[in-house]
Amino acid sequence: MVLLAIKKQKLPVFLTGCLILLLVVTITILSSNKVPVKNTHQSNTEDTVLSLHRHAHKVKGCYVILIRNSELDGIASTMAQVEDTFNSKFDYPYVFLNDEPFTDHFKSTVASLTKARVLFGLLDSAMWGYPDFIDQEYAAKCRESMTELGIPYASSESYRHMCRFVLRHNMQGASDTASCDFRFQSGFFFRHPLLDEFDYYWRLEPYVDYYCQIDYDVFKFMKDNKKKYGFTIAYKEHIETVPTLWKTVMSFLEKYPDISKQLPSRNESLIDFVTDDGGQSYNTCHFWSNFEVGDLSLWRSEAYLKLFDYLDRSGGFFYERYALNTHLLHAAKSNERHRWGDAPVHSIAAAILLKKSEFHFFNDIGYRHTSYTHCPVGDVFRTKCSCDPNNNFDFNMELSCYPKYKAAMHPSYKRLFDKMLPVADHQDLATSSTANVY
Repeated sequence: MVLLAIKKQKLPVFLTGCLILLLVVTITILSSNKVPVKNTHQSNTEDTVLSLHRHAHKVKGCYVILIRNSELDGIASTMAQVEDTFNSKFDYPYVFLNDEPFTDHFKSTVASLTKARVLFGLLDSAMWGYPDFIDQEYAAKCRESMTELGIPYASSESYRHMCRFVLRHNMQGASDTASCDFRFQSGFFFRHPLLDEFDYYWRLEPYVDYYCQIDYDVFKFMKDNKKKYGFTIAYKEHIETVPTLWKTVMSFLEKYPDISKQLPSRNESLIDFVTDDGGQSYNTCHFWSNFEVGDLSLWRSEAYLKLFDYLDRSGGFFYERYALNTHLLHAAKSNERHRWGDAPVHSIAAAILLKKSEFHFFNDIGYRHTSYTHCPVGDVFRTKCSCDPNNNFDFNMELSCYPKYKAAMHPSYKRLFDKMLPVADHQDLATSSTANVY
């Protein structure tokens, strides 16, 4: 506009130059004095973009937590550590399941601990109550018998269904509340409608510790490497608590040849992790399922669903836990659990149904449950982990099954690990032709 006015009035060249110079100087001063406006939404926008990027590249994975309202403090501690070591980087959702409605206080507290999605679900009677084929009167008699033997909680129906009982102490000696329902965890958690959208799960428990920073996407690792079952601790079960489990599994394989024919060969499978005598008996080794990262397709498979149904209808989840066995009394007074637990059920099934290559030992995830800890060994982990590598359950030659796992994964190591392991006196529980499956 100024230049147009100058042209129309035909001002002298000198004056025209001065006006142009003045205009340029004025524009420069105004530009230099302009105060930038701070975008108060910038950080929120960046967070949103980062979250969208994460979600676009994520696997369909979630955390699964079976818990009660009374265990809020325990799960809050677990979540805080999981968020700090892993999930604040990846925002995977949490799925909380309970046999009673969650309180508003529980919901708001756990939701405040994460930016990830949080889902809450109820268990229906099909997942939680007595199946039609269970003789409740006989189950009651079993409970009464165990009560007479002085077994804690033997008379409690809620104990049987929910199996929430005080049996462990943390490192400071304070009582912690264990939470597990063996039948539900063995055969129903993956059927809950809230899990329908997911392909992978990570099981969380209250009152556990996570010690190491995890800088990669655990679920993506499982998917990219075709892993179907991951663990941190391998433990020995007390054979007195599961005396007929192995025999029942072998009986299933004999009665379902269509399933047996589809199984990986002995050399391909991890069967030698759970048996030392070619399938004659169970050596009691199992993966501690309080930490489990898995592919849900394993438990949703036809083979596993048929196996679980067979085990369920045998009544072992309800009867054997309270079976009259003199060996159980000693175990009970030592606070051991009496049941077909989800850990041996999952471990035996996975060892039979999966190939070796589909298992993964999460050595880099430091983890504590009750008095047992897995702490990664090696200098590379010292800046990432807060645990003591000398306190590592893997080195417990009496109770740890990690050497058995390594020997089963790498047969060439078997001779070495056999020298390290104490001689075990296993009961020959399945000497019939069912053992010939392997």
